[in-house]
Amino acid sequence: MKINQTIVKEFILVGFSAYPHVQTFLFVVFFCLYLFTLAGNLTIMGLTWVDRSLHTPMYIFLSSLSFSETCYTLSIIPKMLTDLLAKNRSISVTGCGLQMCFFLGLGGTNCIILTLMGYDRYLAICNPLRYPLVMTNIICGHLVASAWVGGFLISLTETALVFKNYFCKPNFVKHFFCHMRAVVRLSCEDSDLTEFIITVIPVSGLLGTFLLIILTYVFVLSTVFRIPSSEGKQKAFSTCASHLTVVIIHFGFSSIVYLKPEASGGDDTLIAIPYTVITPFLSPMIFSLRNKDMKNAFKKIMEKTVALDK
Repeated sequence: MKINQTIVKEFILVGFSAYPHVQTFLFVVFFCLYLFTLAGNLTIMGLTWVDRSLHTPMYIFLSSLSFSETCYTLSIIPKMLTDLLAKNRSISVTGCGLQMCFFLGLGGTNCIILTLMGYDRYLAICNPLRYPLVMTNIICGHLVASAWVGGFLISLTETALVFKNYFCKPNFVKHFFCHMRAVVRLSCEDSDLTEFIITVIPVSGLLGTFLLIILTYVFVLSTVFRIPSSEGKQKAFSTCASHLTVVIIHFGFSSIVYLKPEASGGDDTLIAIPYTVITPFLSPMIFSLRNKDMKNAFKKIMEKTVALDK
């Protein structure tokens, strides 16, 4: 128990205050990346909604991932951008809890949807005859809903563990958002056990979903290599390339944060940029630029728009 400490009702997000001379530059860079992220995700959701040829499980999963990532970035980036220009970087304890809950829940949802996308590719390539029966749009919708439920069940558990005790001054959160490990260290009680638990949970989730994806691609590759024609192999690989690229980026950047030893040091604020800003920016670009169906759908919309203008 920390003695003679005042119980706090708000936190101060230290964020990038250690780099005062580059905060304006960081604001411009992050703001531009955020706009591109929103534009990319909204484009994917819009095209999937408008073009009926994209009303298939693969694109329902992709649209769901875009929606989840849009909400994911909304939970932290607007506040981060505001704090880069503001002198008052405070956030209430309640606001901090809500931000943490949504950030963790949406992050977990993203991991589960990426896993479901891998399972979808496994069924499409390894069981093509059963695929239309097993993976219908209705079943796809149920799987997406289960991803949200699973993500937020884990999130609520972690958030409850962090906020089960009061917090004492100093109330400086050494991060640009309410990261659970940065917040739990401000607890009035001894937080070592809690910190260990809230570290094990996301690490287990990351490793579990990543291993499931790897397992599905082991089966996919074994099936693809048995395809006699090179054209068939190329077509099969092309449907998986974007997803596999995003998986490597997503889990790679996330693992840097959660698997980094405490003794290794390093600024957690800078380390968090790749998985909070860069990954959501790259994901829609990879899925849209490498996807012929998305390009064709975009061309159709543009042609219809031009025709209406004439």
